Amino acid sequence: MQKIVRGGVWMDFIKKPMEIENRSMEIIAPHLTQLRLTPEQTKVYSRIIHAAGDVEYAPIIKMSDNAIEKGMAALKRGCDIFTDVEMVRTGINKRKLSSFGGEVYCRVADPAIAAEAKKASITRSMQAMRSFGKALDGNIVAIGNAPTALFEVLRLTKEEGIRPALVVGIPVGFVGAADSKEALAKNDIVPFITVAGTKGGSPISAAVINAMMYLIDNRRD
Repeated sequence: MQKIVRGGVWMDFIKKPMEIENRSMEIIAPHLTQLRLTPEQTKVYSRIIHAAGDVEYAPIIKMSDNAIEKGMAALKRGCDIFTDVEMVRTGINKRKLSSFGGEVYCRVADPAIAAEAKKASITRSMQAMRSFGKALDGNIVAIGNAPTALFEVLRLTKEEGIRPALVVGIPVGFVGAADSKEALAKNDIVPFITVAGTKGGSPISAAVINAMMYLIDNRRD
């Protein structure tokens, strides 16, 4: 425990990262007790709430049956992760992912994607997901920003038979985000983890991926 001066008063605060995390999880735990979660679900829910700093996420997190287990199985196989924006890619623990044999891919900043998106009059994130195509099969999709990217992934599953191992679809915002996540939650083709409504974002999507990896191997090196 360290101390800091605020308004002339010394205040105690925690400095060690794992102590901060552990204390955060203790604070979050009472907000999950009524949800009857599995131990694995508790870990994922806790990391989402921790990343958001918002316990109001607890009742709006949605996932298909065995979504976490299917995501973990894919990670253990060394699956890759495909993201809609760089912020999701940045938030994922790439060292941990590489220890399983996987990599993270994001093409939103690729000039070729920008040109193709402009030609097709669609968003770059949407075009990026379209360009991945069959590469998504058996891998994990993590969307934290663009509803258009999530709608495109759902189209790929329905119209082109693409089968990701798991879709973590948590775009944020007031235009299309809630609708795209509702569509994901109603799908019966691919496993999913999402958050209802307008809340979400890149840190939340990345937190789900990291939570599943830490369930497999909790070492922080």
